[in-house]
Amino acid sequence: MRPTFLALACLASLSAVALPALATPEWTQPTKPFRIYGNTYYVGSKGLTAVLVTSPQGHVLVDATLPENASMVEANIRALGFKLSDVKAILNSHAHVDHAGAIAQVAHDTGATVYASALGAKALALGGQDPDDPQYQPGKGYSQVLATVVSDGGHVKVGSLDIQAHATPGHTPGSTSYTWRSCQDGKCVDIVYADSLTALTNGVFRYTDSPKHPHSVEDFRKSIATVAGLPCGILVTTHPDASDVLERAASGKLEDPTACKALAAHADERLDAELSKEAAASP
Repeated sequence: MRPTFLALACLASLSAVALPALATPEWTQPTKPFRIYGNTYYVGSKGLTAVLVTSPQGHVLVDATLPENASMVEANIRALGFKLSDVKAILNSHAHVDHAGAIAQVAHDTGATVYASALGAKALALGGQDPDDPQYQPGKGYSQVLATVVSDGGHVKVGSLDIQAHATPGHTPGSTSYTWRSCQDGKCVDIVYADSLTALTNGVFRYTDSPKHPHSVEDFRKSIATVAGLPCGILVTTHPDASDVLERAASGKLEDPTACKALAAHADERLDAELSKEAAASP
């Protein structure tokens, strides 16, 4: 991992729903789709991750990036030789526009069922305009999405695929990470798709004393510990810079069993910094 890992992760999350004006050009910049490992492929943009997990019986797409990227994600799937009609499920990490904005279009074009956590499904149904989101600011949302709820520890299965959901609330109330195994040349590797662990607010929400979410800090710490403890062969994050996915893929060194613990350690530091800022602002 590069030393700039945390700074890039924070910048990526900072430019999410709360502050869309900070979106970088990389978010809509095409990148050639590629195999991450075995039946797992990168089909997102240069700055926003979308992952396709394939099987002979059907495929699963994890996240779909911005609304304007829908055709890009679909073109990437086709470029790999897969049919859109074979995408049977779409999983969402969290309902910010940069990860969920294109889901409605891709779900329409594929006929896939959308899955999210209970609170994630609520936010998707609101088009990303969830007032309980720590980064919530009224403004333009995206096309509303009806999602099937997958519980913490629950599984989404398509054919031989078995993807497990792990509740990791903090960045948003419904944040969810996912794990599965992919095999290649007789070797199977645990893949972790980690949702953002960046503590970031709209300047009004406070993790330390939110009246609607009194256990925000406790829940966030638990989420960080959850990611640190996941079986971690290859780490993929919602923003590729946060785990250097594109750079590591180019070098052929995607496997790193320490990556989840490193991501969690940086998240702990970022949460500590946010809590210190909140304490300093207290009367």
